[in-house]
Amino acid sequence: MEIVKGVYQVEGVKGSNAYLVEDNCELILIDTGMPGNDKKIAIAIQKLGYRLTDVSTIVLTHWHVDHVGSLKKMKEITNAKVAVHESDADFVTGKKPLPKSNNLIIRLFLALVKAKPVDVDLMLKDGDRVGRLTVIHTPGHSEGNIALLDSDRKVVIVGDTLVIKNGAIKLPTPILDSVKEKASLEKLSTFNFEIMLSGHGTPIMSEASRKLEFFLSNYNMEWRKNTSNASQKHTELANKIESTNSNKRTD
Repeated sequence: MEIVKGVYQVEGVKGSNAYLVEDNCELILIDTGMPGNDKKIAIAIQKLGYRLTDVSTIVLTHWHVDHVGSLKKMKEITNAKVAVHESDADFVTGKKPLPKSNNLIIRLFLALVKAKPVDVDLMLKDGDRVGRLTVIHTPGHSEGNIALLDSDRKVVIVGDTLVIKNGAIKLPTPILDSVKEKASLEKLSTFNFEIMLSGHGTPIMSEASRKLEFFLSNYNMEWRKNTSNASQKHTELANKIESTNSNKRTD
């Protein structure tokens, strides 16, 4: 499915969304979905008139299995370089065991569905370029989560920095670090883009920057309210402890 000229979503991919970006005479593949999506992605590449070997780079927005599940197969059939943020690289290569989730359902899922380890060719950092795409480090959902900005086409691919449900911007689940997630959203809002593509959900096809700013303003209001409530509860608890200690001293 063509998003804009030169940017395509691979239809029918299970797990995360997968995207193809034209970069001169080559293609960049972004994420691969769950295991078993390699044939669908291969067909999409060929329908665009490219050979499988025209895929120069497979960029992973983060290490989660619903994004890297078909990586090994896609690497084998394209011989493309694999690129991922340096903070997530060891999970992709298998050098580090996957972090354990506090969510029982996620733990069971990860026990049943596993991605095969793959060597990483490019360790990405914030501000790096992969062809025409600029890497924006957006930790929160994972430590190495990234977004990719095509500034000429005014398209940003945010991975799981955010998800889009029924045209509305939502927070991803789970969030590994809420403070970093908030900072990542604020960072992302400083860039100019018209279209936002997420790892899950349908595209936002117009005024995506403005819609992100609106979402962020509401998010910041909730953040301040929750922080205030937490501070108030902390103060109440401290006063209660002090009162208890005072009564003991009086006794």
